[in-house]
Amino acid sequence: MLTKPRWLLQLEGFLILATAAYFYHAGHYRWWVFALLFLAPDIFMLGYLKDARVGSVLYNLVHTMTGPLLLLAGALVFASPVWIPYGLIWLAHIGFDRTLGYGLKYPTFFKDTHLQHV
Repeated sequence: MLTKPRWLLQLEGFLILATAAYFYHAGHYRWWVFALLFLAPDIFMLGYLKDARVGSVLYNLVHTMTGPLLLLAGALVFASPVWIPYGLIWLAHIGFDRTLGYGLKYPTFFKDTHLQHV
């Protein structure tokens, strides 16, 4: 298994999903909000209606961990805990996508992802 990077990345994605869900539960946040927003980042796939380049830019913008980690860090640094559940939901979504083998997109076509090149 350690010689198969794709499996390692999928395991990493699962651990991100599980960790985000654990902290969401530990924070006693509302699960209906989690369910409502869990797939929200996938709205950015609509950029593919324009073309693959725009679609990949928009998709990658919300499917890297940079955004949710900055949101969580900002919530902690600026003592704004109201943003924590949203960062956790966002991280959980990214972890879920990675677990299923969905990766960041190249500007060629939708199914051309970084995980396929691993």
